[in-house]
Amino acid sequence: MIKYSFATSATQVARPPAPAAAPASPLPGELIDYQACPLCASQALAPLCSADCSHHPRYSPELSRTMHWSRCAACGHVFRSGYYTDAALKVVFRGTNESQVVGYDLERQRYVSAQMIEKVLPYQSHGTWVDVGFGNASLLFTAQEYGFEPVGLDLRQQTVDELRKWGVSAHCQDVAQLELPRPASVVSMADVLEHMPFPKVGLGAAHRLLQPGGVLLVSMPNRGSTVWKALDAANANPYWGEIEHYHNFDRERLYALLAECGFEPVRYGISQRYRVCMEVVALKLPR
Repeated sequence: MIKYSFATSATQVARPPAPAAAPASPLPGELIDYQACPLCASQALAPLCSADCSHHPRYSPELSRTMHWSRCAACGHVFRSGYYTDAALKVVFRGTNESQVVGYDLERQRYVSAQMIEKVLPYQSHGTWVDVGFGNASLLFTAQEYGFEPVGLDLRQQTVDELRKWGVSAHCQDVAQLELPRPASVVSMADVLEHMPFPKVGLGAAHRLLQPGGVLLVSMPNRGSTVWKALDAANANPYWGEIEHYHNFDRERLYALLAECGFEPVRYGISQRYRVCMEVVALKLPR
């Protein structure tokens, strides 16, 4: 169970105090602290909660076992106190969760991916489908079945090499550096934006890569959902201790960010990929 505690304010229910600070991390310079909100750049920040992440499968004693979260008073965004340095990311990326291995649970994942693709089909039905952070690659394999040309991006070189063995184009690079021979019909960021230190950079890249009217498909946990609140009340919310996450969005903040980055959300749905997740289809608008 994830143990966490919330900072209190006049509008918050009091929670037990945070646990004693964990010993200093042996990895120097683990985090680069946010000096302002990573979405709106406001410096009006307030501590929100702390969580023990030592039970996470990607945790290593080289990392701090306590994660601290803040809230922006200006735009309401909730984010971690900082993001990992390159040295810390090498520790996090040493291994891969079983569910993120290319080809994992291939047949069942195909049905999950098909439901996502069918939300896209009313808006785009062919062309290049770029999946950022493709993980087990089920979404790309299934998009290929539907007639799309799949292209995968991931920051784990081993994962990229494995996808290439399946005959799918794959790149080990940040989406901001990706160049395509022609604009994409679809860019998917399935449980990816919350991993990016600055999500606006990723959304800007998606906008650049898409053709006019192209589709952006995003999914992530929804901290505004009743299920999220129930998990908080039971002190059992795993996302406060998710070491690969820097952000926790609700629907309203995500929609505002998409609009700011040149997208029009056109469909909301519930994701079956992970617990408490939402899926949003958005269309590229001209800038």
